[in-house]
Amino acid sequence: MATSKTEPAQAGQSEARQSEARQSKALSYEQARDELASVVKRLEAGGLTLEQSLELWERGERLAAVCGQLLEGARARLSAATAERAGDGDDGDDRPF
Repeated sequence: MATSKTEPAQAGQSEARQSEARQSKALSYEQARDELASVVKRLEAGGLTLEQSLELWERGERLAAVCGQLLEGARARLSAATAERAGDGDDGDDRPF
């Protein structure tokens, strides 16, 4: 019977985490980075329960993933722009941008 009491709680936590993940993806790089820094500070300060620490850690992991995805997208855009510029001209102009 203990299982039935924890299943709804786990389902609610799962839904909350999915909602949080969607919100994380809507953050800008700067917002995600700043929130990640805040999470790290809170973890380093201590004084949290184990459950609170784990929740913060998980939030930090999601924020770090968002930052990584956004940085990878920026790298891809820069590479595409650089490749486009390199292919554009044979005008003898070797100046960057």
